[in-house]
Amino acid sequence: MSKFDGYSVNLFLDDDGEWLAHFVEMPNISAFGESPETALKELETAWNVTKESYVKNGESVPLAPSKRQYSGQFNVRIDKRIHRNLAIEAARAGISLNALVAQKLAQSSNNVSTYSDQE
Repeated sequence: MSKFDGYSVNLFLDDDGEWLAHFVEMPNISAFGESPETALKELETAWNVTKESYVKNGESVPLAPSKRQYSGQFNVRIDKRIHRNLAIEAARAGISLNALVAQKLAQSSNNVSTYSDQE
C-alpha cells in the first residue's frame, strides 16, 4: 500500500508562501509545510492520525476511489432534450446510445489529471 492508500494529492504553494497538501477526494485532510516534502510528510502524519481515529471509533477507514471495485454500470438522469439529442447522434453514428455515452465519458475522463500516490 502507498503511504496515502491510493488517495490523490493536491500540492500547491499558497498565497502566504507555504506549501499546502491535501487529498483531492477528502480536502478536509490537509497539511502545510515550508517545502513540498515537508507538506507531504505532514499530510502523511495527518492521514495516519485520521485512520487511527476511524479505527478507535470502530469505523472503517474510507477506501480511495482508485482502490474500489466498480461494476461498470450506473444510472444518470438527464434532461429529456439532451437524451433525445444523444439518441439522434448515436443513430446517425450507427452505434447504440450506451456506446455513444461511453465514448463521450471516456474522452472526458482522459482530460482529467491528478497526482495519485500509487506505488
